[in-house]
Amino acid sequence: MPKSRGLASKDQWAMKEFFTVISPKYLGNIEVGQTVANSKDMLIGRVVETTLYDITGDISLIHVKIFLQITSVDGGKAYTIFKGHDLTRDYLRSLIRRGTTRIDGRFSITTKDGYKMIISTVAFTNNRARTSQEQAVRKIMHDVVYRKAGELNFEQFVQETVLGKVASEIYNEAKKIVPLRKCEVRKSKLVIIPQTPA
Repeated sequence: MPKSRGLASKDQWAMKEFFTVISPKYLGNIEVGQTVANSKDMLIGRVVETTLYDITGDISLIHVKIFLQITSVDGGKAYTIFKGHDLTRDYLRSLIRRGTTRIDGRFSITTKDGYKMIISTVAFTNNRARTSQEQAVRKIMHDVVYRKAGELNFEQFVQETVLGKVASEIYNEAKKIVPLRKCEVRKSKLVIIPQTPA
């Protein structure tokens, strides 16, 4: 009986196909790994995880997890859209220091071309911040994120978010309020893709 189950599982595995996952054009249009499925139809909607290091080759970005959702399959290649990103827990934990303040922001934004996303930001101060300073920094986070979303289309916004430009703009403004050690867009999530005209 165990032998027949083993043969069945081998047969099922033999039926699976390997597909190469391709990052979106705005994230290099490169191979980021492989996934398996019984058929290409089963791949549509699947979310795969990679890192920004795998996309850029920059080892300093290995703590940035990237989530890609498969939208189409052509031959043995699975093409994707950016679904979101997250920073590893170890990286965030390494930024925490005693006697400092962590300031978080969470915003629901719409890009210039109608993509809706949830953006979470975080800043770490050098010293303990006052409540008024926290509020001021959070307002800067809000203003920068919403301004960038209004100025940029989805592809541009994704690039500037994951590559640190949005965080850099927040940092440069917020450090005038309170000395900062680090500022990051720690998480993003694509919520709604706009309907394309018929």
